[in-house]
Amino acid sequence: MNKPIYRYLAHRKWCSMERKIILQRIEQFHIVPDLLPKFEPVMDVKMTFLLSQAPSSTAASPPTAPTLRMQTDSFKKRLHFLATNIPWNPTSNSLPLTRLGSDSAASGPELGALAVPWLPAFAQKGAPYHRLNVFVLQHSNNAPLDAAKLKELYDAQGREGFSLKSFRDKFGLTPVGFTMFRSVWDENTADVMARHGLPGADLEFKQPRVMSLKPPRKARGWEAKRQKPKYRSLWKYTKRIKGLKY
Repeated sequence: MNKPIYRYLAHRKWCSMERKIILQRIEQFHIVPDLLPKFEPVMDVKMTFLLSQAPSSTAASPPTAPTLRMQTDSFKKRLHFLATNIPWNPTSNSLPLTRLGSDSAASGPELGALAVPWLPAFAQKGAPYHRLNVFVLQHSNNAPLDAAKLKELYDAQGREGFSLKSFRDKFGLTPVGFTMFRSVWDENTADVMARHGLPGADLEFKQPRVMSLKPPRKARGWEAKRQKPKYRSLWKYTKRIKGLKY
């Protein structure tokens, strides 16, 4: 991607199909207006977990932070990861988010700064799919942000109720890329939650049974015609014979 023609062809290929799929996901899963009042992605973002790509809308419960590939109940909101001051250019290939929390990242600030460490995606048993959205935001005039201040604001209790719109407005950022996956309970979720001290693994959500308000339906057709005594031998094939118990 070190030549403009390569970047042009790659962008045209992305716009021909993959961007349309992302726009479809944004509308299908109500990313707009739930998180932002308006959003138009301008760069390609792909996400992988342990070398396995996670397509948009995939259901997963990954215990480790993903790798991003970028090309230039009533529900609650929760921040799962935040890193800042990440340099990027058209020749960059991928960004392993796990490296931002390692010692090599501390010794090599060119990788970026970790503000809020990765919180594994999880969902309680019986709960519907949880949407996990990954946004790439561009700094205004490439001005760096204070990672220590972001950690103070959004780590620990600041994760809950996180508002992307308020975060964007407060620091003057521009959303440019997006991808997503969905999380649902599986046989490994309880272990993931236990390892990270997340409560709620013993909870199970159950859908309440809604009783019909319609009156009982009268027998009709085959059922009504054969309620006479001469058809007693056939009553065992129906469940709506009045006064008959099995």
